[in-house]
Amino acid sequence: MSGGRPKLGQGGANHEARSRADRALRVLLPVAVLALGVAAWEWVVYRYAIPPYVLPGPSLVFSTLVADWPVLWASLVVTLTTTNEGFVLAVVGGVGLAILFNQSRLLEYSLYPYAVILQVTPVVAIAPLLLIYLPQRGAVLACAWIVAFFPVLANTTLGLNSVDHNLVDLFRLYGASRWQVLWQLKLRAASPYILAGLKIAGGLSLIGAVVAEIAAGSAGAGSGLAYRIAESGYRLNIPRMFAALLLLSIAGIVIFFALSYLSYLLLRRWHESALEP
Repeated sequence: MSGGRPKLGQGGANHEARSRADRALRVLLPVAVLALGVAAWEWVVYRYAIPPYVLPGPSLVFSTLVADWPVLWASLVVTLTTTNEGFVLAVVGGVGLAILFNQSRLLEYSLYPYAVILQVTPVVAIAPLLLIYLPQRGAVLACAWIVAFFPVLANTTLGLNSVDHNLVDLFRLYGASRWQVLWQLKLRAASPYILAGLKIAGGLSLIGAVVAEIAAGSAGAGSGLAYRIAESGYRLNIPRMFAALLLLSIAGIVIFFALSYLSYLLLRRWHESALEP
């Protein structure tokens, strides 16, 4: 008798339906919260007649974004260009130096403490000094690199050092060279750590660029989006300030999700963190 037992196919269909419902909730719930927040913001501004130079409403921010789009878009391109360049330099330098650390403990013990010092020193304190000794664009790029470099270095170093030593011994038992052990075992096993470092570094490179642009704006130079925020604050153009801040937030969200999707594509076939429950 098979009357009361659910079929295997039905269980699979139910699981698929639950997965689709879960994915829909992950999208719909944040959108609903955002819509409620924007509506409440607009109502408060209208209800209490708050002046635009104190707190502009979302509708005014959006209209300012449309009206000032040419200026804001050009500034956003400058900021994103610096962010991407700093991120690429951080990835190349962080992964490369972590590989050298893995191959030479003497080198790791000699240089790693200075990488920690570079990380724990606030970039807002470093930016004015860099603006003295470097061109404005070089100083902004250096700040973007500084804050993004350490997460890549630290995560990659941890991943390379966390490889199962029994597997390393097995590779060496079969006569694998140090290059083969590094390329075919260590880097592949450390890829989840490396990708986690990249996700952190992507947002931090944007933060570093923004901090340096604000410092440059205080000195009367700059053309990035953070400079537009500082300039708008000096002129009490608060709607443009909010519009520029909105663009920066969207840029940071896009960077994070792009790197998260890259991590998913590279890990989805074999690592637990990317497998569907």
